[in-house]
Amino acid sequence: MGRTIALDELASEVEALRARGEKIVLANGCFDVLHVGHVRYLQGARAEGDILVVAVNGDDAVRQLKGDGRPVMPATERAEILAAIEGVAFVTIFETLTVEPVLRAIHPDVHAKGTDYTTETVPERAIVAEYGGRVAIVGDPKDHSTSEVLERMKG
Repeated sequence: MGRTIALDELASEVEALRARGEKIVLANGCFDVLHVGHVRYLQGARAEGDILVVAVNGDDAVRQLKGDGRPVMPATERAEILAAIEGVAFVTIFETLTVEPVLRAIHPDVHAKGTDYTTETVPERAIVAEYGGRVAIVGDPKDHSTSEVLERMKG
């Protein structure tokens, strides 16, 4: 089981793991209502390296990105659920609209994004290139979304 960790502590942990030769992968997102698309994304990300770090958007960022009524669950609960998923080593919560501060703090070897992106459309691709990392597109086709799940639940 993984653990939820503050970004400054995560940076120290990653540095020690990298010194031992571990390959670090970062996945990120809102993960508001977990669904099979999230699980497949995380499995794909984990397959790209040795240590999977998941960065979760904080509550204010989710509201700005997804609109009123979101998030459904607070960031601390979303992080705890993600940390319980097999293969997830660390989960950190970030409060910005982009994952840039996490990338700059831990320099993951691989920045994994879902199939709604291409390597050319990943917003953080320049930052990843700056420090010599790689962008990987992972997971299944974008056939699932939390918004759709919530709409179906409304009936």
